[in-house]
Amino acid sequence: MNDAIVVDELTKHFGTVEAVSDLSFRVARGELFGFLGPNGAGKTTTINMLTGLARPDAGSIHIGGIDCSAAPRAAQGLIGVVPDESNLYAELTGFENLCFCAALHGLDKSERQFRAHQLLDAFGLSDAADRKFGGYSKGMKRKLTIAAGIIHNPEILFLDEPTTGIDVASARQLRQLIADLHQAGTTIFLTTHYIEEAERLCDRIAFIVGGRIVRIDTVEELLQPVKEQHVLQIACAHPLPDLREELAAAFTEFSFTFPGRELVRVEGDAALRVGPLLRFLEEHGAEVAEAKRMRPSLEDVFVRITGIETGVMGKEKERGGNGR
Repeated sequence: MNDAIVVDELTKHFGTVEAVSDLSFRVARGELFGFLGPNGAGKTTTINMLTGLARPDAGSIHIGGIDCSAAPRAAQGLIGVVPDESNLYAELTGFENLCFCAALHGLDKSERQFRAHQLLDAFGLSDAADRKFGGYSKGMKRKLTIAAGIIHNPEILFLDEPTTGIDVASARQLRQLIADLHQAGTTIFLTTHYIEEAERLCDRIAFIVGGRIVRIDTVEELLQPVKEQHVLQIACAHPLPDLREELAAAFTEFSFTFPGRELVRVEGDAALRVGPLLRFLEEHGAEVAEAKRMRPSLEDVFVRITGIETGVMGKEKERGGNGR
């Protein structure tokens, strides 16, 4: 079997709320598969069912060819799990945490100590090996949590919102670590609400909204419909007056959105006439600070398919939502 993960008609309720509804998808061996959606979309519920932390109400799960429907933890030896919140022990050192996790997976003493030192070095945490985990920064905690998830060299790694709530530099380092694991052949199932992160890392992406998958495809195929789209973003020095109707009437060939109080996003199939747009805005009281052409992105595709505005995803980033 070439598929590492096979899910058919997976469903989960919490009381009267249907958190996940009839999910079906496959993840190939060695693939980095992204689960992208806003907070509350069902991402964490799905990953909890796949890793044996929650039982589905209906549907089937096969991990590495093993039927986990009746025995949710039957494939535990094949998988590594990095939850959205760290499950390591604050009172243990980084080295002790890794050795403890390695012992849980059956590694003997010499092997677990070797792997712990190896991963501490690879993740840039050797200098903090003897410090208690509770004193680590958020970025360091995420790194060690990922190290603990791969201490036993799993074939399949589940990452739930790995870069949420950490600083930019640490997030960049973690994305590189994830890319390196993928390059080495690890199958990775990644949940995220960071659209740019999914676009940068994933081979294929599933858009999930309201517990349902609305589209699955490669990044290249998802981007295909917007490749010829022309996009211009105009930034103003002060909040804009409400010009939605005036802009739509004056420039019928373009569509306008307002990502922020000082921003205007212009899209069209034809080349954009920048001069008339800027003059129009200035004549209506706007003070234009910058106008730049944008490359259409996965964010544009996500908005088209789901109807969820980019501002909603932005708020999720600010809150550091966990994507349940």
